[in-house]
Amino acid sequence: MEQTVVLIKPDGMKQKLVGKIIDRFEAAGLELVGLKLMRLDQHLLNVWYAHHKDKPFFPELSKFMLECPVVAMVLQGENAVSRVRELIGPTDSTKAPKGTIRGDWGESVQKNLVHAKAPKGTIRGDWGESVQKNLVHASDAPERAEFEIGLLFKKDEVVG
Repeated sequence: MEQTVVLIKPDGMKQKLVGKIIDRFEAAGLELVGLKLMRLDQHLLNVWYAHHKDKPFFPELSKFMLECPVVAMVLQGENAVSRVRELIGPTDSTKAPKGTIRGDWGESVQKNLVHAKAPKGTIRGDWGESVQKNLVHASDAPERAEFEIGLLFKKDEVVG
């Protein structure tokens, strides 16, 4: 069985969407095998987002990710990475279909544009707000999921 990581970002935490987001994954048949509430730190973000570290938006992204605790989870199932990616919708919540997490609960690219283009049906399409404030992070490949699980969880914290 494949495993993947999902982080509920500060905007998802502040909107009190943790239960709704987990419900979406469980309703899709994914099994929750690791879960924790945690505070990220700058060192972890530097490792996590190493590919973004030198980009102009990284300081703002870091500030956002450090605003409050996040929920980290490991989901397991057949093709878990691609299924989770489909459920959350595209990174840009304004392009996330309704019915996705970002499409259903998101707001805008800069908090002032309604996500009119966001079709229903994905987490990002339903609830996401922007490219950064898009409620959730999800692993984009099985290899990345393995790396992220190792970064966030001890072996005995994942039961699958």
